[in-house]
Amino acid sequence: MRNLSIVLSLILVLASAPQVGASEKLYFYTENFPPYNMSATGRAFEHNGDSIDGLCTEMVKAILSHTSLEYVIKLRNWDYGYNRARNKKNHGIFCTTYTENRAPLFKWVGPLTKNLWTIFSPANTNLKIDRLEDARELLFGGYRNDVMTEYLLERGYEVSALDSDDLNPKRLELGQVDLWIADRLAGPYFASQQDVEGLEPVYSFNDTELYLAINPATPDSVVDELNAALKKVHETGMYEAIETKYGL
Repeated sequence: MRNLSIVLSLILVLASAPQVGASEKLYFYTENFPPYNMSATGRAFEHNGDSIDGLCTEMVKAILSHTSLEYVIKLRNWDYGYNRARNKKNHGIFCTTYTENRAPLFKWVGPLTKNLWTIFSPANTNLKIDRLEDARELLFGGYRNDVMTEYLLERGYEVSALDSDDLNPKRLELGQVDLWIADRLAGPYFASQQDVEGLEPVYSFNDTELYLAINPATPDSVVDELNAALKKVHETGMYEAIETKYGL
């Protein structure tokens, strides 16, 4: 009888012990940055991945469909998601531009797609820019912690940065800024959301790659599984299908 009690006690202890190696839930953040990431309902924030759409979001969901990982996708402003990914294990953010400065800050899954940095001017300004230096004396609209804004600031350009990019097309139209730096594909989407028409792409440069950036404390096995799943997305033709859907 005593032996039976010992066996039962051991079973209870083992049943209540944490499962070694059990995967923890992943938390991925993105922002309203159409057509790469966007709310499907028009809201500023989303708590459910089913309500988040866009090129990068579809790519991340396709990758996750080839894994056994548990995850949550949420839409927040860039600063919030970026800081969560920087400071919390098993947290990540997409689509994030890969740079040499950012490389050691995260573990990387990708590339998911590419973007082309573009300078927009107001409608009917007839502004001509042949090189970035031509805009040295002008005020740019941008947003905080964005890689394009950081690029300009590091080189001594004047940037009026907001917490998100949503209002910059209207600021440009109203003359509150002289130029706006944005993605060539995303810029027109933001402008249309603000009923701003006729903004002109006057200069493009720095074709860059976009990734899912994950907190470095996240296990390598998780990142490896995600990158292996991305390879499957390529092999099945889904990668090309998603890019074609969004005009790339």
